[in-house]
Amino acid sequence: MNAGERNGDAKDDLVFRALANATRRQMLDVLRDAPRTTGELCDQFPQLDRTTVLQHLRVLERADLVIGRKVGRERHLTLAPQPIKRIHDRWIGDYTRAAVALLDELDRE
Repeated sequence: MNAGERNGDAKDDLVFRALANATRRQMLDVLRDAPRTTGELCDQFPQLDRTTVLQHLRVLERADLVIGRKVGRERHLTLAPQPIKRIHDRWIGDYTRAAVALLDELDRE
């Protein structure tokens, strides 16, 4: 395994860890619908205090799943789908193709 692959694995580890938490997945769902400010994202989770939401947000940003940019006094948050696509391409796509090939083979029999 070369350095590039190890670096990719480390990035994938961050993505898997971020996605392992239900609250963070819900946050991504909210951002998938539309970009939000930090305050708007906090408002979507009234059961959590602001500090907890910000901690989850930091995990998502470290995994490059969310991009935050400052606009005046606000931080605007946007979903960044590239890490999820990378996971899909590496881990899910091949399995999907194998499953479809198996179903095709079963249909022919």
